[in-house]
Amino acid sequence: MSEHHFWLSDDQVDRLKPLLPNKVRGVPRVDDRKIISGIIHVIRYGLKWRDAPACYGPHKTLYNRFVRWSRAAVFDRIFQALAAESTTTKTGMIDSTHLKAHRTAASLLKGGAFPRQIGRTRGGLNSRLHAVCDGDGKPVVLRLTAGQVSDYRGADTVLEALPKAAVLIADKGYDSDRLREALAERGVKSCIPGRAKRKEPNCLRHRVVQEPQPH
Repeated sequence: MSEHHFWLSDDQVDRLKPLLPNKVRGVPRVDDRKIISGIIHVIRYGLKWRDAPACYGPHKTLYNRFVRWSRAAVFDRIFQALAAESTTTKTGMIDSTHLKAHRTAASLLKGGAFPRQIGRTRGGLNSRLHAVCDGDGKPVVLRLTAGQVSDYRGADTVLEALPKAAVLIADKGYDSDRLREALAERGVKSCIPGRAKRKEPNCLRHRVVQEPQPH
């Protein structure tokens, strides 16, 4: 087994078992550990499905499982359950990154039940992933928007799911009076530097809340 191949540990498999579909009809499905590890490996290294290492089994099995469980929101439930275990939420952090969309993605699910969330920027077709992390840097909220959506407008999509926090840290891309007011209404202090073009300079008055260290 190559050291470059990703494999779930025994503890990770035990944590996932209660969150996986348990009503299997017909032929028993291929080993969950192997398939999920293969899916993570492909996504982690940005591979095409057909380039998945043979140790994970047929690449079509990986792809079919990924598509089927994505449509059934299995991965969403896993993420939500694991994110709910976070205990370091006094300090939150938000940021975003662009995800390049392949040219063939522009025609996927056009007019379908799911929005494509693909936009055009100077860098071409892409989407934008907005993530809120806890005090340990672990993601607790993820939202996808079209690539041209700004940081502070993308933040609007995570407000309802924002965990209780004393302070939210962000860069100047999130400098918006509207966002600051929305956070204040939720009792969250904003630690966001002002943009250079801001008419009224903003002062970072709030200190970051230190998470309690385990003894």
